[in-house]
Amino acid sequence: MNSAELARQFNLANVLRFEDTAGGLIRGVISSPMAEAEIYLQGAHMARWEPKGHRSALFVSSKSLFAPGKAIRGGVPVVFPWFGARPNGMPGPAHGFARTTEWTLERTALKAGGEVEITLGLQPNESTRAFGYSDFAVRFRVTIGSNLQMELAVENHGEEPFLFEEALHSYFAVSDVRQVSISGLAGTAYIDKTDGYQLKEQGAEAVRIAKETDQVHLNTKTTCVVHDPMWNRRIIIQKSGSATTVIWNPWIDKAKGMSDMAPEEWLDMICVETANAANNAVRLAPGESHKLKASVKVEQI
Repeated sequence: MNSAELARQFNLANVLRFEDTAGGLIRGVISSPMAEAEIYLQGAHMARWEPKGHRSALFVSSKSLFAPGKAIRGGVPVVFPWFGARPNGMPGPAHGFARTTEWTLERTALKAGGEVEITLGLQPNESTRAFGYSDFAVRFRVTIGSNLQMELAVENHGEEPFLFEEALHSYFAVSDVRQVSISGLAGTAYIDKTDGYQLKEQGAEAVRIAKETDQVHLNTKTTCVVHDPMWNRRIIIQKSGSATTVIWNPWIDKAKGMSDMAPEEWLDMICVETANAANNAVRLAPGESHKLKASVKVEQI
């Protein structure tokens, strides 16, 4: 469907409209008494969520390429069916194909409480089959209001077990990443991807960012909180169906080499990713399904 057809079928009066962008993508724009938000059909990508009374909760780079086939730098990329590089040196884009594929808009609804609910689906196509993925279905449902609720559901339609990784690769906006802390990961084991993939243990203290950080925390189902004293707020990330939490910030040198991030923007963001990756990859038997959920709330302190 083109944007005009989508608008006729899925717009919600006064709160949700679908439109073309200058870069050639289709997005949904949400403006409700509860929040301002944007979601792109490419990647089922949440690119803005600003609950009323708060600063924007999501970071998006000023250099991000909003173009067909290009990943958006920021917001909430949907990672599937692998995390990072494809395993065993096999060819494929970083973080899988879901974030650069156009999803199908399936449903929109205005809930009784005033939240806007949007459901998008991803089915096998010529591109996914080229990577050997032909027997799956993915559905992303997002509920946009004072909280941001996201659900990623995966089904195995094949006759063999299906092993995959997944993540809601959330970029959160912060005042200065050097001043924030992330609680909820005390005592967890993590893979340090900046130090030869060594397995390390997080101490009792909160995670702080003082250098390039890429930590894959394993076997953790707990709530994480981003504490931001300069903005007098905290961002609370609750999750279910997720056994991995990833903390990422490129820091100075890596950011300089990223064409879709301005040199100083590493200061403005922290990724706290709700995931199933590495040792926590999901294996589905034929006919089985799995749901990963994240609920995000912003509180002033």
